[in-house]
Amino acid sequence: MMADIILRKHMLRTCMLLPAFLICPASASGEERDWSMGVYAGQYYDTEPAGFSQGKADYLNQYLVALTASKTLWRAQTLPLSLEMDGVLGFQFGLASLQEIAVAPAVRWSGFPWNETLQTAVRVGPLGLSYTTSVSPLERGQNGNGSQTLNFFFVELGFSLPEMKSQQIFLRLHHRCSFYDLINTYGANGEDFFALGYRQYY
Repeated sequence: MMADIILRKHMLRTCMLLPAFLICPASASGEERDWSMGVYAGQYYDTEPAGFSQGKADYLNQYLVALTASKTLWRAQTLPLSLEMDGVLGFQFGLASLQEIAVAPAVRWSGFPWNETLQTAVRVGPLGLSYTTSVSPLERGQNGNGSQTLNFFFVELGFSLPEMKSQQIFLRLHHRCSFYDLINTYGANGEDFFALGYRQYY
């Protein structure tokens, strides 16, 4: 109980700081831009990311609209590789209405041979934290229980034109899970959304 209270206080503090993080001005030298802000929207699908990649997903009447922001924490000197921190403020509606806040470190790879024609980047954030204001009915196990706090995982594919590198369209798999029952043992998968978004780099 005490650990849950501490975690909720931490998530609330993050929730209060994220709006400032979203609007914080930043400057970047040269072509490398370390900050981004964006928005994305998507629909719930009833399988884990692995099942989605195999075309086994069915969509339900649950939707997500979210703000996202990122900050580059580290960039490799000789490889197109970087480490970023990604934050999300989301609103779900449809079968259930609730809000979500999530944070996760993410690895970004942008070394593709066709970048002179279409700038492409892959971002993966496997281990993060997601907190919802209530337990979604789509996240309850067979006993009816569920958890507001789960692991946050996302996979993202982004595209931009070479002459407009600061503007990006991206596809994202937004996933909440118990991380193999390490966070809870209710037997629920969590939630999964396939989303389309737009991002501006600063």
